[in-house]
Amino acid sequence: QASESKREQFRRYLEKAGVLDSLTNVLVALYEETEKPNNALDFIKHHLGVAGPEEDDSESLRLELNNLQKKYEQLVAENKELRNRLLQYEPAQEEGTE
Repeated sequence: QASESKREQFRRYLEKAGVLDSLTNVLVALYEETEKPNNALDFIKHHLGVAGPEEDDSESLRLELNNLQKKYEQLVAENKELRNRLLQYEPAQEEGTE
């Protein structure tokens, strides 16, 4: 009977916290889907708001990061080249006169 009491307390806790309502709503939404998703767990995670970034989003962010890293490297190289060219045309400043 003690275990029954603990179960009832836990059920009331879940109900009070809104967990039962949230799970029920997600399961109803899954039930009402005309085309069932391949991965029901991902569907549940997404509808509960715990899913990570979408795979398409992750891939596009990876591509953008890669492109920005390449652009950064190009700009660093261009900056270095321009500094070297500038030094050819400007006399080197003596120490202490900067």
